[in-house]
Amino acid sequence: MTLNHKDLSQMLEVAVVAARLAGQRAMEEINFIKASVKNNTELVTQADVRCQQIIIDRIKETFSDHGFIGEEGKDGALLKQPPRASSPFWWVIDPIDGTNNFAHNLLSFAVSIAVMYEGVPIVGVIYSPPDDSMFTAVKDGPAQFNNSVIKASEKEIDRFEELGIESFFPDGIPKYMDALGRRMRLRGLGTTALHLAYVAKGSMVGAIMNKPKLWDIAAGSLIAETAGAIVTDWSGNKIFPVDLDNYDGGPFNTLVANKKAHPEILKELK
Repeated sequence: MTLNHKDLSQMLEVAVVAARLAGQRAMEEINFIKASVKNNTELVTQADVRCQQIIIDRIKETFSDHGFIGEEGKDGALLKQPPRASSPFWWVIDPIDGTNNFAHNLLSFAVSIAVMYEGVPIVGVIYSPPDDSMFTAVKDGPAQFNNSVIKASEKEIDRFEELGIESFFPDGIPKYMDALGRRMRLRGLGTTALHLAYVAKGSMVGAIMNKPKLWDIAAGSLIAETAGAIVTDWSGNKIFPVDLDNYDGGPFNTLVANKKAHPEILKELK
């Protein structure tokens, strides 16, 4: 099947509307949060599940035969609904990326929605409800921030540039963190999606993601690559395509960075 601009535009429009609806619901619930621990590793709130359902319901109004992979499934598992069409489109959804922030009323979280085809993201939307910021991209099109084209920076690593990092290390602070922290400013926003988006926008030269899931990176990877950044695993290999039929929620050690910073950061990770 050949993807055309009309198809991509329609999917992007639906993703943007769905993200805004979910973001509005998240902001309505942020002062009434009920959080619990999922899989003994992370928090989940009632808003995560409700926002995910809002997104899926909106998408199904237009694309009833598409498939879904979402963070919030039954009993802490992922949600997975295979597509019913002969041309398999999958919507990959993180209704609230940065749930730990959200649960503590910390206004750094995002809605992340991607469309994947043949294992590769073709539409990506990241929406930050607290400041009404929208990042978007489609395959072979420009990356945009609030409808303005964005590009990854061309800056090298130095003491005034910023690197997005994870903020929880149960096995201790890794050596690469010390090495990179001596060379640049480390920033942990608590949301993988926004780290990817800010690399695309040029606000960060790079970001290191420690074991994110597909819904954390699918939309942001497309936005970052479309903006001119490089997205790989920690060995420098491409992450996509992903076998979606057999994807079971496994993690991907991910590095995103501009073209100058990527090889330097990669050296510290190897």
